[in-house]
Amino acid sequence: MNMQKYLLSLLKLPLLCGLFWSAAAQAQLEIEVDGGEVGAKPIAIVPFATPVGVSFDVAQIVEADLVRSGLFRTIPRTDMLEKPTEPAKINYRNWRAVGMENLVVGSLMQSGKGVAVRFFLMDATRGAQLLGFDMPAVGPEQLRVVAHQVADLIYEKLTGTKGYFNTQIAYVTASGFGPGRRFELVVADADGYNPRTIATSREPLMSPAWSPDGKKLAYVGYERGRSSIYVHTLASGDLKKVVSEKGINGAPAWTPDGGKLVVTLSFETNPDLYLVDLSGGTRRRLTDHYGIDTEATVSPDGLQIAFTSDRGGSPQVYVMSINGGEPRRVTFQGRQNLRPRFSPDGKSLLVVNADGGRYTIAVADLQSGAIRKLTDGPLDESPSFAPNGSVVIYATASRGNPELATVTTDGRVRQRLRQPGEVREPAWGPASR
Repeated sequence: MNMQKYLLSLLKLPLLCGLFWSAAAQAQLEIEVDGGEVGAKPIAIVPFATPVGVSFDVAQIVEADLVRSGLFRTIPRTDMLEKPTEPAKINYRNWRAVGMENLVVGSLMQSGKGVAVRFFLMDATRGAQLLGFDMPAVGPEQLRVVAHQVADLIYEKLTGTKGYFNTQIAYVTASGFGPGRRFELVVADADGYNPRTIATSREPLMSPAWSPDGKKLAYVGYERGRSSIYVHTLASGDLKKVVSEKGINGAPAWTPDGGKLVVTLSFETNPDLYLVDLSGGTRRRLTDHYGIDTEATVSPDGLQIAFTSDRGGSPQVYVMSINGGEPRRVTFQGRQNLRPRFSPDGKSLLVVNADGGRYTIAVADLQSGAIRKLTDGPLDESPSFAPNGSVVIYATASRGNPELATVTTDGRVRQRLRQPGEVREPAWGPASR
């Protein structure tokens, strides 16, 4: 696929009616985990004590989070020799007997009109406490968030890396055919729960991008076949059209300060990159080439951008200063490399690597230029890093309709996140603050 056809495949859209907005609920994503047993740390998540009238299983959510990371394996509750809920009641010999290195115990307690969670992470080998927290009381509807926070704390203590469970993802769904075709932009928890639709349209919605503070989403929408770039404020529902030129308005990417977007526009000549100031609306052209420049991503320090360009004959990834200048090509392995995304540490790029007729997700090292494939394809696209850089979410059509999937950056653990219809264009939100 040449660059012009590739870009057209992203932007060829039906001429139907305009955007409208909805808070309708989406179907939950169904998660299927593959791999993760080999080399995973054994940990027991003991059921938490719960007061009368509270049925939410915090321990189950914590366990599911840790298992999905691929770094931990747990013991079934039916195989537990005891089920203590506080450290003083633990018989560590029971846990060493079943091969557990760590265990988590805890309880839920009524606190005013809310519920408080207390938990302890224990070293079963030494019989020592590694972590203990009293989480602030919340309403019952917020207990899932607290469970993700608990999993994040445990993950960070045992791995030295911040957790990513209490985060969100955005993605686009499509369903129906012809005049009944419907697109929705959805925001959900990182495990697929609590999905909510923030935009619906009979024309495509594309390229969702989270603001650095996680409070806004930029994306591409269409009105009567004409593209525009919007910024949606999640808390208030406020919608702002920030760019709507003739031709292509696409691929928004935030700068780390949240004040600007790098976008692809074609109103002057060919598709080129522009830096748009969101406060004043001013813009500055960053590239000026007869080729197509698109799909920008901004480095975590805000000093560089990486983007896809066919200026060398086939789509490859280039890096340049955000202030402009001559780009340098950074991908050489494979017939094409597309859709770059900087890693949180700025040392590598996620790319879609096209070679031998297969589109796979890969990591390109910026220093050596080496490319390491994470997936097998044949039709994988739109990769996005988790905030801690340990997991990647992407879209795949390897088994029919496009669906979401994740893979750990060592390629060992893969998951499918399925839901009826087509699901694509995932974007992982920033760490909670």
